[in-house]
Amino acid sequence: MVRAAVLPAVGAPLEVTDIDLPAPGPGQVHVRLAAAGVCHSDLSLSNGTMRVPVPAVLGHEGAGTVMAVGEGVTHVAPGDGVVLNWAPSCGRCHACGLGEVWLCANALNGAADVYARTAEGTDLHPGLNVAAFAEETVVPAGCVLPLPDGIPLTDAALLGCAVLTGYGAVHHSARVRQGETVAVFGVGGVGLAALQSARIAGAAKIVAVDVSPAKEELARAAGATDFVIASENTAREIRGLTDKQGVDVAVECVGRATTIRTAWDSTRRGGRTTVVGIGGKDQQVTFNALEIFHWGRTLSGCVYGDSDPARDVPVLAEHVRAGRLDLGGLVTERIGLEGIPAAFENMIAGKGGRALVVF
Repeated sequence: MVRAAVLPAVGAPLEVTDIDLPAPGPGQVHVRLAAAGVCHSDLSLSNGTMRVPVPAVLGHEGAGTVMAVGEGVTHVAPGDGVVLNWAPSCGRCHACGLGEVWLCANALNGAADVYARTAEGTDLHPGLNVAAFAEETVVPAGCVLPLPDGIPLTDAALLGCAVLTGYGAVHHSARVRQGETVAVFGVGGVGLAALQSARIAGAAKIVAVDVSPAKEELARAAGATDFVIASENTAREIRGLTDKQGVDVAVECVGRATTIRTAWDSTRRGGRTTVVGIGGKDQQVTFNALEIFHWGRTLSGCVYGDSDPARDVPVLAEHVRAGRLDLGGLVTERIGLEGIPAAFENMIAGKGGRALVVF
């Protein structure tokens, strides 16, 4: 029996309770969590913006230590530190065949499995495959990546989603080049990772945009050269900071129609706008045909930072070891399982960066 934060139904409060976790079967790994990040996607799952089978244990950004492995698992062993990978690629679908593993058609199939039970015997599903909001979890072998040397285990949890997503949005999706100008909309965990990644890419000007003035210090510590408080004048302010041109690249990390539209309006003619934020179906973004032709901008979605975790986690680890990437700089609050609901409320209110559940 281990403690976990259970979502009993969509829209219901999380319940911290004991769950019955079985031993790992063939092709599975038992992990004791060191830490789990509280991501906006977890909030989207809890409120129904994104759908998963319930009841479920949420949490998909985590790292921990291998306790045991099932038959056939050879790439990790008991005692190894690992990063959880919530979107393992199947290697067989059309997207995987193209090398676009972040679009794997079967990546989330495991969310429908029953992986544990409540103390009363109710079946539980593993959220986004890994059920990281628990002291321990059992996951498919493809959901664990060996932790690279020199990375603190607790901080490594952030590699599993926020950093892969923010770094990938900048380096893989938008492909920011040395000397370009970048605007990042939303200074949460992913936004802070995107700001650091734009700095690593050598951007000449990095504009952070957020509704909260309190986030300016966080943004500048992450690499922002300028900070703009979100308003109806945001696009105009950004053009004013870029010789009236607009930025080369805008990265939207909020997932709201108005923010996506503002990011587009803040991008120069011929620039790139990358949307990372996950919005609801009711968030409709409109453009007219003439402006699409005239501005010649590129608008693209971005899933998991267009990242291949097996390829990119070692790259990120090297940035951490070299001091270019500060994982701790994303974290504004360290909490227990009972603190997750308050962390959700802070997200809704636009407060803070990443909340980290530490076990």
